[in-house]
Amino acid sequence: MGKYIITGGAGFIGSHIAEQLLKLGHEVVVVDSLRTGFKKNLEGMNVAFINGDIRDENLMNRVIHNANAVFHLAALVSVPESLLKMKECIEINTLGTLNVLDAARENDACKVVLSTSAANYGDNPILPKVETMFPEPMTPYAITKLDGEYYLKMYLDQYKLETASLRYFNVFGPRQDPKSAYAAAVPIFINKALQNQPITIYGDGSQTRDFIYVKDVVRANILASQIGNETYNVALGHSTSILELAEKIKEITNSKSEIVFLDERPGDIKHSKADTTKFNKLGFEPIYSLDTALHETIEFYHNELIINQN
Repeated sequence: MGKYIITGGAGFIGSHIAEQLLKLGHEVVVVDSLRTGFKKNLEGMNVAFINGDIRDENLMNRVIHNANAVFHLAALVSVPESLLKMKECIEINTLGTLNVLDAARENDACKVVLSTSAANYGDNPILPKVETMFPEPMTPYAITKLDGEYYLKMYLDQYKLETASLRYFNVFGPRQDPKSAYAAAVPIFINKALQNQPITIYGDGSQTRDFIYVKDVVRANILASQIGNETYNVALGHSTSILELAEKIKEITNSKSEIVFLDERPGDIKHSKADTTKFNKLGFEPIYSLDTALHETIEFYHNELIINQN
């Protein structure tokens, strides 16, 4: 049995990592400021929960002591908010990451796995996105995520601290907050479809994204805690259009929702698709198809609606 730390563990992805580590019999410590996470995401889980901030250097040193690995997800995650609060974004995403790395460096054999982002590629139209492409981050959020990748590599090279960075593409699944300012298309579309409300698409819906189910992202994190010391794309490796996504959700939910098209949003990336070869060579292979994952996710939100209505 190992000891694992999850920063941002009360969030969408972090809570799923916690759930799986507990199933594997490990000790799990979650550190979360609850800025965007929710304690309800950890209900029924036997985790040690610390309401704390990764900017607290002393806290990080105490919590990470004797840990086998740190899954580092805590961050200012809203792209619009990062533009409004650049200094705070740097404090949390960059300086907070340095606190995690410094604390991990004090331990023998404590690996740091960073959750980073396909936003680092910017709007370069070349597809698929491969890790060797020149990064073109366009927002403070993406710049700080790229900073994190560079610092992880530096700590590996300078201090022999084991590290790995996972560039997520479009992650979805249960417990993703459909009401947040940073809400993704999948939970919004599902909630609208379940209530037969109009589903809004910006543009003509031909824009594409590379979706991956949160449970596959969990498997990616656990694998990265065991093997590999570089930056890896985490995605299905194929694209789905936003219109196709909406239609799939309507079909599965048997929804009467109307699809409404609005003007394109400025700055939206038109197409996204990952080259997953590098991580596949380490043994990672997603096991959930988009359809299977949507069925599971829809069931979760359907049950949530029933609970909220009672």
